[in-house]
Amino acid sequence: MSTSATSETTIGVTAFKSKCLGLIDDVAEGKTDRIVLLKHNKPVAAIVPIARDSDDPFELWGAMRGTVTFLPDVDLTESTGEVWDAEQ
Repeated sequence: MSTSATSETTIGVTAFKSKCLGLIDDVAEGKTDRIVLLKHNKPVAAIVPIARDSDDPFELWGAMRGTVTFLPDVDLTESTGEVWDAEQ
């Protein structure tokens, strides 16, 4: 495992398995900015903190809310009349 000035840690996936909970906590707490997982000395994945603008842990849920509008006379539950393969 190595650490550089940018607080990026690299670790092999085998070593990561035994230390994963502590390393994930380090990222979540801001002790390290990023953990790069290596397999056969090649980067395969990275663990980074989720960027949050607020203390809301579910800010990603409903992110598209309000971006779609329907005409007042449109009934989304009404059949389109199309016969699906599963109905045949």
